[in-house]
Amino acid sequence: MDIVDMAKRIVAGERRALARAITLVESSRADHRAQSRTLLETLRNHAPERQALHIGLSGTPGVGKSSFIESFGLMLTGQALKVAVLAVDPSSARSGGSILGDKTRMEHLSRDRNAFIRPSPSQTELGGVARRTREAVALCEAAGFDVILIETVGVGQSETTVAQMSDLFILLMAPAGGDELQGVKRGIMEIADMILVNKADGALKDVATRTCADYAGALRLMRKRVYDPENFPKACTVSAWEGHGLEAAWDDMKALADWRKTEGHWATRRAEQARYWFEEEVRQSLLAQLQTNNAVASRMNTLGQAVSDGQTDASAAAAEILQMLKIQP
Repeated sequence: MDIVDMAKRIVAGERRALARAITLVESSRADHRAQSRTLLETLRNHAPERQALHIGLSGTPGVGKSSFIESFGLMLTGQALKVAVLAVDPSSARSGGSILGDKTRMEHLSRDRNAFIRPSPSQTELGGVARRTREAVALCEAAGFDVILIETVGVGQSETTVAQMSDLFILLMAPAGGDELQGVKRGIMEIADMILVNKADGALKDVATRTCADYAGALRLMRKRVYDPENFPKACTVSAWEGHGLEAAWDDMKALADWRKTEGHWATRRAEQARYWFEEEVRQSLLAQLQTNNAVASRMNTLGQAVSDGQTDASAAAAEILQMLKIQP
């Protein structure tokens, strides 16, 4: 595989090369991981100045994330912007498989020449995103996309990981999503930059307006963040079905992004995210050693059985494994 040629094709905006590159970075094979690292470093040299707006989108299942993304994406492409959608589908805990049906739910956007949609399985990852989503974002950015939408699985409070790869984090809520959502609201609302109450149309319009007012009141009670201007974070109503509120929401997103760039928060945030993913890569690589190192994996099985049988203490067994990895317990 010619990595330099692939990089040039990605920078030129070739979709097939971009799709192949995302498949490469998602692979867990050792040779593919080495090639993906080379590719990302090559792209850093070929397109160092390209910066897209990264928008993370989260919300409970059934809130209309895919419908919102299609309507919102079509509005953006109608403004001559190039939009990439990275949709993370939940993987089965039993088989490990994923339906990867997001692209079929975005029928019109998937046919738009200025849009690129890539569904990926979440596999065993928590946080609502796949492990290599961040690298896929970097590839789309190098390919010249203006806006990158990262749609999460829709699992609730643990989805805060997506905020570590987004410039803006948008939380979609449904009208009258009351008591049954209390368990997910606090943690995820604290990191949201905007809350959009979807389905504000038809019989639900008045309910959506009241729900939006409730969320706006809740946001005002939260501690002010240093990287927010006045009136942010904020809550608004939108209708993915009718298209109402989408342009206003986009204007708010642009205003927030521009303010953060002017005030220096944009660069600081991206630097913090880079540091976070460096540390996360180290953690994940160390955990992978437990499965890929045959000697360690074998000893893990032996010690695991011993702990189950009460023959040894869990802490002592863990210390032995750490010693094998040459890590001080």
